[in-house]
Amino acid sequence: MSEFVSTENRLGAYLKDRRAKLDPAALGFAAERRRTPGLRREEVASRANISPTWYTWLEQGRGGAPSADVLDRISRALMLTDIEREHLFLIGLGRPPEVRYRSEQGVTPRLQGVLDALDPSPALIRNAIWDVVAWNRAATVLLTDYGALPPEERNVLRFIFLDPRVRAAQYDWESVARFVVAAFRVDAARAGAAAEVEPLVDELCRRSPEFLAMWRDNDVRSHGEGAKHIKHPVLGLLSFEYSAFQVDGRPDLSMVVYNPATAEDAEKIRRVVG
Repeated sequence: MSEFVSTENRLGAYLKDRRAKLDPAALGFAAERRRTPGLRREEVASRANISPTWYTWLEQGRGGAPSADVLDRISRALMLTDIEREHLFLIGLGRPPEVRYRSEQGVTPRLQGVLDALDPSPALIRNAIWDVVAWNRAATVLLTDYGALPPEERNVLRFIFLDPRVRAAQYDWESVARFVVAAFRVDAARAGAAAEVEPLVDELCRRSPEFLAMWRDNDVRSHGEGAKHIKHPVLGLLSFEYSAFQVDGRPDLSMVVYNPATAEDAEKIRRVVG
């Protein structure tokens, strides 16, 4: 394929390239000698349950923009990865697809290694419904001993609204709680996790009148970076500057890193974290 592909032909060229990489025999098609590698157009169309003529037009740059449903069917037919599917939507429709929430637990060893390398700054990874799924030693010492809790209890909203110790550690609990609810609402919607959110929200509405009132306010806030203050039982008041980053390829995961706001805070933390 030419290194340069015109804008009008990008979708067609990408589809041709992806189908050429598939093994017909592995997908149940006849393995007779073929003029070109991979699947034929009509075989992709059959797997995607769309018209062979319509699929051919897509590869030829005819017939206008495809629908999101058609692109989703084609992405499954071509067995695209999440990042390949996103690229297909970007060149086909000019926007990414709607996200598909995954409730996978845990992180890769490499990602855990990144967290560990950030000591003595507390760092954690949370999913779209704000369950903490990974953390480093500094987070255990300075925030919460997540490893001592069952996985279903490692949820930031449950900590804030239902755990008296976590509540007492907040410098301004009401401000923190309102921010958490508003930012959580954004994360869950962005990740397409409405079904997973509903049981958690129902539980918190039953158990915390304060959460119920804040949830009904329908506030939304960005939480890419900011300041956090905690009252540590041994070190006293600590101030952090935090940054949140989405994990590439996992729109349901965010890494949050808390850096000491002052040299004095950094020295206190080094004494207990090492």
